[in-house]
Amino acid sequence: MKKLFFFLMLAMLLLVAACSDKEGKTAEDNETKANETDEKEQAKASPKKAHTFPLTGVKTENPAEDRIVGVMVNNHRKARPQTGLSKADIVFEILAEGQITRFLALFQSEKPDVVGPVRSAREYYFELASGYGALYVYHGAANFVNDMIKSRQIEHLDGALYDDDGHLFERGSLRRAPHNSYLQFGAVYDVAQNKGYNITHSYEPLSFASREEAAAIKGDAANQVKIVYSNRLMNIVKYKYDKNSETYARYSDGEQTVERHTNEPITIDNIFIVETPHQVIDNAGRRAIDITSGGNAYLIQKGKIRKVQWENRDGRIIPVKDGEPVNFVAGKTWINIIPSNPGLSQSVTVTNE
Repeated sequence: MKKLFFFLMLAMLLLVAACSDKEGKTAEDNETKANETDEKEQAKASPKKAHTFPLTGVKTENPAEDRIVGVMVNNHRKARPQTGLSKADIVFEILAEGQITRFLALFQSEKPDVVGPVRSAREYYFELASGYGALYVYHGAANFVNDMIKSRQIEHLDGALYDDDGHLFERGSLRRAPHNSYLQFGAVYDVAQNKGYNITHSYEPLSFASREEAAAIKGDAANQVKIVYSNRLMNIVKYKYDKNSETYARYSDGEQTVERHTNEPITIDNIFIVETPHQVIDNAGRRAIDITSGGNAYLIQKGKIRKVQWENRDGRIIPVKDGEPVNFVAGKTWINIIPSNPGLSQSVTVTNE
């Protein structure tokens, strides 16, 4: 009788253990399925960013095929602060006539509502825009410059033909001409398409560092960089490094470069300073500038400065070391082109202040 009771108790214990084990496995299976479901839902909510914006190296979900738009932006003191520059992927700053610089702003990854003030064309600006596969937008030009644009088949929109039309261009009331013509960016692709231009294009991305490579960049400390375009006119550009954001803020003649309507500061991830021969070609002080031959340059990123070379490869101005491209870090880039006389050693000062 005792043996029978013992076996009955043992059977009950084994049955309870089996049921517990089954329940545990069921609960574990349910938890695994729930986790898999959560992962699938998260994947749906955050699609894989399989594409890259070609001028910034920033990842994106959809193909980055919108046509790059290059806009001539006024940098006269009376035109500051400008509108739209914070959205530009790359900005070139180059002397126009005299000692005043002008910007060529390339937009693709972000598109502002308004850009400007917009100013007139120059040969080296439209050649740069063309090299990046951009639609070139400007407001007016000397007749010989317009002739070059047409003869070289530069795809362009000239604000002089759309002046204050209320669609592509509008004149601002708070500034006087020629510092008050603003591009209405939302109309660009419609107008371009009506002219028969392609508004999409497949671009090969520039060369960008991985996050690990960017963190390991070496060079001399560069917390403040000063570029003197003209001591006489006090045309001085400064960049100041912020260790927290790992970006540079920009200043013109002591005033921080910001967005006009929001006072949003311009922040920059790469500063690329290149020297090249400049030649004055007429009584108005217009220049011919060599943007093809290459030469000495500084590349400034993550609070560090490196001496490199610059080359024009397939129309793009890139940093090179020992014949190999040097990576940009992902983000915004400003390229300052300065005369080789006096050159980098005389025009650029780097400090750790």
